[in-house]
Amino acid sequence: MNGRDLVRSVKVVGSVGAAQGLRTVRAAWRRRRTDATGLPQRGAERARVPGPVQDVKPEPGGGVVRFTRSELRIVVTVNGAVFWGWDGADPEPSYALAGRCPDPDPRALLEPDKDGGWRVVSERATVVVSRHGAIEVQTPGGVVLRRDLPPRWWEPVDGGAARWLQRSEVAADARFFGLGGRAAGPRLRDGTHRLWNTDPGHTFAPGDDPLYITMPLQMVVSDAATHLVFHDTSWDGTVQLREGEEGAGSGHDRAGTSELRMDGGPLRCWVIVGTPARVLHAWASLTGAPALPPAWALGHHHARWGFGSEEEVRRIVAGYQERGLPLDAIHLDIDHYDAHQVFTVDRERFPKLSVLAEELRRDGIRLVSIVDAAVKAEPGNAVYDGGVVEDAFVRDSAGRLVRGVVWPGESVYPDFTHARVRRWWGGLYEERLAQGFSGFWHDMNEPTSFTAFGENTLPRSARHSLEGRGGDHREAHNVYALCMARAGYEGLSELAPQERPFLFSRSGWAGMQRYGGTWSGDVATGWPGLRASLSLVLGLGLCGVPYSGPDVGGFDGSPSPELYLRWFQLGAYLPLFRTHASLRAGRREPWEFGDAVLEHARVALVERRRLLPYFLTLAHLARRTGSPYVRPLWWGAPEDRTLRDCEDAFLLGDCLLVAPVLDPGADRRAVQLPRGRWYDTVTEEAYEGPAQVLVEAPLGRIPVLARAGSVVPVRGDDGGLELEVWAPARGRIGGGLVVPDGGDGWDEPEIERYVAYWEGQRVVVRREGDDGSVEPSYPVRVRGLGTP
Repeated sequence: MNGRDLVRSVKVVGSVGAAQGLRTVRAAWRRRRTDATGLPQRGAERARVPGPVQDVKPEPGGGVVRFTRSELRIVVTVNGAVFWGWDGADPEPSYALAGRCPDPDPRALLEPDKDGGWRVVSERATVVVSRHGAIEVQTPGGVVLRRDLPPRWWEPVDGGAARWLQRSEVAADARFFGLGGRAAGPRLRDGTHRLWNTDPGHTFAPGDDPLYITMPLQMVVSDAATHLVFHDTSWDGTVQLREGEEGAGSGHDRAGTSELRMDGGPLRCWVIVGTPARVLHAWASLTGAPALPPAWALGHHHARWGFGSEEEVRRIVAGYQERGLPLDAIHLDIDHYDAHQVFTVDRERFPKLSVLAEELRRDGIRLVSIVDAAVKAEPGNAVYDGGVVEDAFVRDSAGRLVRGVVWPGESVYPDFTHARVRRWWGGLYEERLAQGFSGFWHDMNEPTSFTAFGENTLPRSARHSLEGRGGDHREAHNVYALCMARAGYEGLSELAPQERPFLFSRSGWAGMQRYGGTWSGDVATGWPGLRASLSLVLGLGLCGVPYSGPDVGGFDGSPSPELYLRWFQLGAYLPLFRTHASLRAGRREPWEFGDAVLEHARVALVERRRLLPYFLTLAHLARRTGSPYVRPLWWGAPEDRTLRDCEDAFLLGDCLLVAPVLDPGADRRAVQLPRGRWYDTVTEEAYEGPAQVLVEAPLGRIPVLARAGSVVPVRGDDGGLELEVWAPARGRIGGGLVVPDGGDGWDEPEIERYVAYWEGQRVVVRREGDDGSVEPSYPVRVRGLGTP
């Protein structure tokens, strides 16, 4: 027995109460025993490297390069993405990809290179393979973006999963982004980042890593070009990053480095080269278009763990209505369940839930339900009984049901990596729809099991279907929530085919955008938590997940009025705008912080509603192009090193620059502007970029600037769509895109293109189409005319 674990066990029992504490102690020891007997023992290993080239086999889009001890398959696909896999690894099967792998590009050819190496030349990149297995990715002009050294494997002598290591070098000026949801980002600092979806078990701040969503995906931005690299394996691993340094040592550049270590899985990689927009467009074509949220989901959501009853929900809603504050959704947490059991309702506290939902819907407010992954392991629980009949739950290597501890107590876990289980689980949402819920919030799906010590998840030896291939939790853990989201999304699409599903998930993996979005999880209340909120949204957008947002105000504690307001103002410009808090936290309603905060919050809420047509346009563009709503300032100019290092402001689409206040006591702030003219959207004062400017940021608002020439769709006073046009600079042409959509269905309206330009002394706005340009069919308001 480990003495430290025994001490932890005693402390846990004393701190959380005897019953639940004892359960977590038993769960921890049970998990340890299960893995002791169920995991293969790692014995002697042999190290391996590819060795020298022996021969090649050209194939469509590339070919196979055979080395002494391995082989490398390279394929350039028609969307410009480059795939390579070692040891015969193919692109499929993959949880990341949406459907079949794209066809090979017939123009890409495998041909000899110097010094006995080979290369594949394509339109967007050239891949050069050395005679010993190093791989360089170059721009079409020959600039090296990335150099992967020959990989190394450590194989168990008696068989089993091989560990592997891939070291890579990038340009000295390059900056790293991505790896999923990272609180210290969006730019990834030097250090080691773990690839294992983790519930930290407490509120988190920028220093906490890993968190709920990890992905072996990096976006690397350098002067020469941007490239995305994705290592398609779901096993546990780490990425150690070190930024480069120009002029290091004796005047020579020091390359940036990335060292990826994985505990198993195939060594296969995707690389996409281009501008940030082209890179994420190709990424979306590989991994799936982002789900399109219904219009109401882009409004304001109010949530809390602890509403507790229908009366409390009505009180909160009445508070918004009496004060004339916009509200689009109310979220119910686990306290609306019967004894915390998923797909149930506490009939004492919510006796007429469906009636409440209908009343709210008539007032334009939707009800959103939490859905936990674990199922209470108790006969008589309908979900448990149905799952036993379906053989839906994860088992251990001896065939026994794997049990953990979550909110309802002893629980079992559906195996979402099995298509039959996903269909069964998706059908359970019929009960939620019958209760009147319109949206769904997946939680505790890393998956989490409370333990007194050790990892708070399932045993690594737990068995999973993995689509019939078979395997254990070491491979299934990181894709567990992704598969749960798929089950929910596909089930809802069948149960309510007339409405597009609304679903967001605490955990996930590459490709999760196909089924919905995410939120920050339990971010700590405090100014560091506010800063982490922005980092998470920006970083996830660069991983192809455009819809996300934080718990406004933080999950725990009681924010000061100033902190709450600054968080609220930031949230009003993020895709998911949701207040939320813990059972033990202070209130989060705007009127709880005094009259001044209430009026300032009203301004933010009204502006969010006014911008709803713009958010809807961004949602449609994200679906069609993969571009996130929230973008780093360097999005349109990745070669601008000053913008690459700016992390405290963002672009909302192409038109707006948002500069939140992230520090206490500030009433003005410095804003780094990209090139061009920018207007303060309140004062209409113009600024010329690139430059750093000082902008007023009184307590009542945060700086928001509009790009000159922008055409922004907004909601007019009569509720109809209007075009807000910011005057272009003289001699310049501006423009914008509009996707008119106010519904919840599957229609994808046409993208409308507008141009704005000076004609004499007035700004003219025209809609461009196949038949030429015409007058807009919406009212037009031109702003910024006071600037020459």
